[in-house]
Amino acid sequence: MNSKNIGQVKISEDVISIIASLAATEVEGVAQMSGSITGNIGEILGKKNHSKGVKVQVAEDKAEIDVFVHVEYGSVIPDIAKKIQDNVKTTVETMTGLEVTLVNVYIQGVTTKHEKNIETK
Repeated sequence: MNSKNIGQVKISEDVISIIASLAATEVEGVAQMSGSITGNIGEILGKKNHSKGVKVQVAEDKAEIDVFVHVEYGSVIPDIAKKIQDNVKTTVETMTGLEVTLVNVYIQGVTTKHEKNIETK
């Protein structure tokens, strides 16, 4: 009997989505995550959706992640996309031990500073 193997650890795709979403929003120039209609309705009702704007697929010990964001006007989109990919990959791999094989970044819109100020009030 192997004393080191006492069971399995399974990480929910929802948990990985939350980690990826938070990692993406850490990147300067990301205005907000882009969510689905149901996610937006939940926010209107007062429920924070930390996995908003992220789709995760896990097979074996590998993850593929799609990130949907709005960027701030004036940002250099290719630079922001690369920083998002790097930060999401590093953060998810460090926190979960999974290998992130793919991080697709989808720019869904551009937000001006005026629009961002209105949303935060």
